[in-house]
Amino acid sequence: MKSILVTGGAGYIGSHVVRQLVERGERVVVLDNLSTGFRDAVLDADLVVGDVGDRSLVRSVLDDHAIGTVLHFAAHTIVPESVANPLKYYGNNTCATRALLATCAEAGVGEFVFSSTAAVYGMPTAGEADEQTATAPINPYGMSKLMSEHMLRDLSSSSALRHVILRYFNVAGSDPGGRIGQSTRNATLLIKVACEHALGKRAQLSVFGTDYETADGTCIRDYIHVEDLASAHLQALDHLRRGGDSITLNCGYGHGYSVREVIDAVERVSGCSLNVVYEPRRAGDPPVLVARSERLKSVLGWRPRHDDLDFIVRTALDWERRIPHVVPG
Repeated sequence: MKSILVTGGAGYIGSHVVRQLVERGERVVVLDNLSTGFRDAVLDADLVVGDVGDRSLVRSVLDDHAIGTVLHFAAHTIVPESVANPLKYYGNNTCATRALLATCAEAGVGEFVFSSTAAVYGMPTAGEADEQTATAPINPYGMSKLMSEHMLRDLSSSSALRHVILRYFNVAGSDPGGRIGQSTRNATLLIKVACEHALGKRAQLSVFGTDYETADGTCIRDYIHVEDLASAHLQALDHLRRGGDSITLNCGYGHGYSVREVIDAVERVSGCSLNVVYEPRRAGDPPVLVARSERLKSVLGWRPRHDDLDFIVRTALDWERRIPHVVPG
């Protein structure tokens, strides 16, 4: 069996996938420039420090390690930053992906799993999205990922490369074993930020908008535990190894929690009262965004193991207690 290259495998989601791959006996090589990733997060796999846009380096890794499959996570992911600095996102998320795809095509890589996002849907009117929902990104992050999706599909249609695109909804939580977790600096994701505040790492928790047309007036999101998301990648890999067709799949639980419900869960699990500051709506925040993920279950046979908000919060808090201060690298 050929080896697997995981780009961005020292980051939050990539490191959880690497750990699961190694645990089932796969030969894994990680490529990460450590700009936001952490060397210590790469458990029992070879780490090559470098950029996915460096075609010479990538080609040598593909050849030296007999890579047959690439799992591509390396990307910038902060939505507000993408609005402030769009070219950074198009450069890293789109142009570097184009270089990676070209190198994979030249080297004869047969299978490619791509880390995408629900941000490609923008603001679906129904508040939920399946894979046929129209894509209409409202920020450069979502657009940079959608452009990469189109490149990957076009390459697959003109070559032997087959792919799975996984569109993530709101990823949260950490390894229940406490070995790795979400160490992202200046995080913007609600559960991570709320857990930081509960442990005194932030002075307050801002809530943006309380007048949405939802039951309690706050936004609703579909939160998926990172371990369940990671397992979807392994099943995507198995699908391709069985000769499965290229496919795009949503990754979410199919139901959501409001911002207030998440705050209640963090207070309940941590035993702390949060200092919540209510602020006006942010532009572009959909009131509800929930996955329709029946296809993920029917095609891959995926079944979630951690669909429980308190469990998600508990693993996030447990990891947060372990990292008083972290610096990428």
